[in-house]
Amino acid sequence: MSINHDIITLAQWLSPSFPVGGFAYSHGLETAFQNGTVTSAQTLQDWLVDVLAHGSGRNDCILLRAAFASTTPAQLDIVNQTALAVSASHERIKETQLQGGAFAQTTAAIWGADEVAGTAPSDLCYPVAVGNAAAQQALDVDLTATMYLHAFASNLVSAAVRAVPLGQTEGQRVLAALTAHCEQIADSTRTATLDDLASTTFLSDIAAMQHETLQPRIFRS
Repeated sequence: MSINHDIITLAQWLSPSFPVGGFAYSHGLETAFQNGTVTSAQTLQDWLVDVLAHGSGRNDCILLRAAFASTTPAQLDIVNQTALAVSASHERIKETQLQGGAFAQTTAAIWGADEVAGTAPSDLCYPVAVGNAAAQQALDVDLTATMYLHAFASNLVSAAVRAVPLGQTEGQRVLAALTAHCEQIADSTRTATLDDLASTTFLSDIAAMQHETLQPRIFRS
C-alpha cells in the first residue's frame, strides 16, 4: 500500500470523529487545571512535552510497536498485559481499555480482524489495539506511531481548550510546537522493547490518581 493510503487510513482511525470517546478523557490533566499547575499555553506545553517524552506518550509508542511486531496471540497478550501493568492508576486502566476496546471493535467491523489478535477486542489497551490493527492492514509502523502520538497530544490540547479555558489559536500553537516532539519520540523508539518501558512523570501520575476523587469534574480521567 502507498504512504498516502496509510496516511488517509490513520487520519480516519485517529480522528476525533472515530468512536473511541477520547473527548471524555483528560489523562489526569483536569486535576492540574484545578490545582493551578496548568493555567496557560506555556504550562500546558511544558506538561505535555514531559508526558510525551518521559511518560505515557513514549510508553504507548513502545507498546504500539510491540503489538505491531506480535505474530501470535500469546505475544500480543504479553504486550497487552504489560500495557495494563504500566498504567499508573485505576482511571488510566479504564481509559486505555475502553478506548482500545472501542477502537478494536470498530476497525474489526469495517476492515476485518486477523486471527492473530487472539484477545477479545474489548480487552485490548488502546496503543495495543492500534498497533495490532496497523499490522493487520500493513500500515507503516513509524507513521502509525508518530500519528498516534500526535492524536494523543491533540486530545489533551482539546481538553485544555475546553477546561482551562484556553483559546483555540493558543491551543493550536501548542499542538504545532509538539509536532517535532512526536516525530522525535516515534523515531527514538524504533528499536525499543518492552524492557525499555519507564516513566518519570510523577506529577502526571499523581494527578491521575487524585482525579479519581476530584469534585467537581467533567472528564472521566
